Amino acid sequence: MQIRKAKIEELDALMQIYDDARAFMRKSGNPEQWRNHPPRELIEEDISRGCCHVCEEDGELFAVFYFCEEDDPTYRVIDGAWLNERPYGVVHRIAVAKRGRGVASFCFDYAFSRCGNLKIDTHRQNIPMQRALEKNGFVLCGVIRIASGDERIAYQKTDACKNS
Repeated sequence: MQIRKAKIEELDALMQIYDDARAFMRKSGNPEQWRNHPPRELIEEDISRGCCHVCEEDGELFAVFYFCEEDDPTYRVIDGAWLNERPYGVVHRIAVAKRGRGVASFCFDYAFSRCGNLKIDTHRQNIPMQRALEKNGFVLCGVIRIASGDERIAYQKTDACKNS
């Protein structure tokens, strides 16, 4: 498997992965998250900014996700505490098309290897994502609110060597 930046000509395939992810979330007890998200225009913007990444193997797309090293405004206020206040990368909108092959872990490892300090959030009902985050060394830090005002559970993973 490899990670690379998404291409605009892959947009339809990426939107299909997101459609499938929404169906999976509904089936696994998470009907609230991503009802109409992410919109096509947002993914187009992610691609144009160079922040939309895909995980692929032999030309087959296994996952899509947003990764960028940036200060995310939704992470400025937390009911809880971040592990540190150092610069960080964020992962958003991760959707896996091929389950059971460690795809999510591969994506998290890629993002973490780029910055050593990573933040992510998920819906309270998204138990599969919470398990994946904990399995991959993310620490539950508290609750944040996204732009809509809805709350999300916030996690962080940090490289102690880089952040001490």
